[in-house]
Amino acid sequence: MVSTQYLPQVSVLKEGMSSLDIAVATVELDRFLKGFRIDNIYQLNPRTILLKLRSREGNEKNLICEAGKRAHITSYAYEKPLKPPAFCMALRKYLRNGKMEKVQQHGFERIVEIMLSNRGEEYRLVIELFGEGNIILVNPEGKILHATSYRRMRDRNILRGEVYAYPPSRSDDPRGLQREDFQKIRSLGRLEVVRAVARFLGIGGTYSEEILLRAGISKNTPCSSLEDRDLGAIFDSLQQLLSEASAENAKPFGFIDEEGQWIDVAPVPLKRYSHLKRVQYQTFNEALDEYYTKMSFGERVSHVKDLVEQEVARLERILRDQEETLNELRRKAEVYRKIGDLIYRHLSELQLLLQSIMGAKRSGRSWKEIEEILQKEKRESLVPSVYFEALKPKPLQVHVAVEGVVLDLDLRLPAQKNGADYYKEAKKAERKIEGAEKAVMETRAKIEAARLKALEKVEETVKPPSKTKLEWYEKFRWFHSSNGFLVVGGRDASTNEVLIKRYMEPHDVVFHADLPGAPFVLVKTRGEKPPEQTFKEAARFAASYSRAWKQGLAATDVYSVSPQQVSRTPPSGEYLPRGSFMIYGSRNNWKGMPLEVAVGVEMEGGQSRVVGGPPEAIANKTKLLVRLIPGREPSARLAKQIRNRLAQLALEEERKAIVRIPLEEIQKFIPGGGGAIK
Repeated sequence: MVSTQYLPQVSVLKEGMSSLDIAVATVELDRFLKGFRIDNIYQLNPRTILLKLRSREGNEKNLICEAGKRAHITSYAYEKPLKPPAFCMALRKYLRNGKMEKVQQHGFERIVEIMLSNRGEEYRLVIELFGEGNIILVNPEGKILHATSYRRMRDRNILRGEVYAYPPSRSDDPRGLQREDFQKIRSLGRLEVVRAVARFLGIGGTYSEEILLRAGISKNTPCSSLEDRDLGAIFDSLQQLLSEASAENAKPFGFIDEEGQWIDVAPVPLKRYSHLKRVQYQTFNEALDEYYTKMSFGERVSHVKDLVEQEVARLERILRDQEETLNELRRKAEVYRKIGDLIYRHLSELQLLLQSIMGAKRSGRSWKEIEEILQKEKRESLVPSVYFEALKPKPLQVHVAVEGVVLDLDLRLPAQKNGADYYKEAKKAERKIEGAEKAVMETRAKIEAARLKALEKVEETVKPPSKTKLEWYEKFRWFHSSNGFLVVGGRDASTNEVLIKRYMEPHDVVFHADLPGAPFVLVKTRGEKPPEQTFKEAARFAASYSRAWKQGLAATDVYSVSPQQVSRTPPSGEYLPRGSFMIYGSRNNWKGMPLEVAVGVEMEGGQSRVVGGPPEAIANKTKLLVRLIPGREPSARLAKQIRNRLAQLALEEERKAIVRIPLEEIQKFIPGGGGAIK
C-alpha cells in the first residue's frame, strides 16, 4: 500500500507501492502495454526512468518507474535532461525499439519485471520497489548488464556480470494460503496482530489494518489471545480484499482529506478511509499516476519551503546580530553624550578635582595617599553632585560620580577636553548607527524578499502539465496552412504506413519529396479546392522533413499526386518495404522547394502549445517563432536554444509557461539530423 505521513501543510510520501498494489497494477500494465515498442528512454533523476512507448497504430504511452517507489503509466509530461546519464544511454543501447512482451510481478513481492525482445534477444528490466529500490537490466543469460545501484549484500549481490538473484522471500503468497495456515499467527505470542498480519502476508501495514477492521478485531490485540473464530475472520477478510482487488473487480480510489491533501490510493474502497473524500478512477494506473504526481508536487513544494526557511533562518541570525550591534551603538551614543553634558555642567568642579590630584602627585605624594585624601574630602564634601570614586593609576584615570553617573576622566587632560572626547565618541557611535540601521533595513528587506520568492517558487513549482487528449493528426507531423487546411506527414516508415492506409481519403492531395525514404504528406482538402499557397506550403513541408535536410541541402524537388495513384501493390516480382508505396501515373512537380521550417508557440489562456511547419503558415498563427535551416546542432541542444529564444521574444507573463515546455515537444518539430537557427 502507498502510505504517507500527514503534515498540516504537505503530505510527504514515505513508502512505495505495496505487494497488493503491484499485483493490480502489473495486470493492467501487461494488458495496456503488450506489443508496444520502446520509442525512447529518459532518466529523470538517479532513481527514475521514463519509457516512451509507441504502438503499431501510432498510439503513445509513457511508463514511469521509480526505484523503491512506483511503476505505472503516466499521462503527465516531464522535463527530460538535456544530457542522458550513462545508465540511460545503456538502456537505450539494449532496449530502444524493443518490444514489450510481458509485464508481471515476481511472486507476491515488491518487484516488477518487464520482459522485452529486441533484435532477436530477450531482456528483463527488473524494478525493485522495496527498501531503497533498484532498476536492473538483465541479459538473455540472466546476468546483470546495468543497474542504478550496485551493492554487495548478505544474501545476494547486484554487480555487473553476476547472475541476477531475487531477494529471499519473507512471507508466503497470501493468494495461495488456506484457512488452517492462519494458525501460525497465534504462535507469534504477544506481538500485536496488525504487525503479525503484515509480516505473515507481506501485504503492508495499511492493508493489514483494513483486513482487521473488516474482521472486527482490534489491531493491538496480542496474537496469543486470538481464537479460532478470529483467525477465520482474518482469513475471510483477506479473501474478500483479494477478490475486490482482482482485475475484473477492482474499483480504484484516491483518498483526500478535508484540506484537499492526498492521503492514499488503493485499488479498492477502504473502510479505514471512510471519513475521507473519495475520487474514483477507471484504472488503478490512473489513480497511481494522480497520487504520485500530487505527492511529488508536495515534496517539491516542501523542498522549496525548506530551502527558503534555511535562508530566512540564516538572515534572521544576521539580523539579530545587527540589531544587537545597533542597540549597543544607540546605548553608547546616548551614554557618551550624557557624560559630555554632565562634564560641561560641572566643568569647574571637575577641573578643580583633576588639578588637585595632579598637583598632589607632582608634590611627591603617592597614589594611595592621594586617594585617602580624596576619600576624606568626599565624606566632608559640600558638593553632593560630584563625588570622587576611585583612582586608576595605570591608565591615569579617575572614577567620578556626577549626578549619580559614574564616569572616567583622563588625568592628563583638562576637564573640557575630557568632555569634548566624550562628545566625539558619541558622534562616532551616531555615525555608525546610520550604517547599522541601513544594514538592518537591508537584511529585513532580504528576509521579506526571500519569503516572497518562496511564494513565487511555490507557484512556479507546479505539477508537470497534463498531456491534453491528442487529435488523431498529432501522432504525425502536421500544421495548418495559411488558408486553414490541415496538412499531415509521416514521421517514419510505421507512421507512413498508418497515414496512407487509415487516414488518406479520395479527395486528399498527396505530396512526396523526390527522394527515397521521404515521408508522405497529405493535404486534407475536405472536398474543397485549396489555394496554391497551401500546396506550396505542403511541398516545402515534404521537402524539409525529407532526408535532404540531414544531407544539408538548401532545396529539393517534390511531387504531388492524387490518392488513386498511390498503391501498396508492387510490380510483379518486386517487394515494397514497410512504409513504402507505388506511385502510378503522371505527377505534378514542385521544383527546388527550399528547406526551412519554423517552430513557434501559440499562447491561449496562459497555456502554451508548440506548433511547427513552413514559416509562412506558422507566422500566420503566432509571432512567437524561430526559423530553422539544415545544420549540425543536435536536436536536444537545438530544442533548448529554441525554447530560450521563444522565452526572450515572449511577454513577461508568457515566459513562465514557455520555459516549462518539455524539450521533447519542441524536438517533435525539428527535422531529423538537427539543424540551426536562421
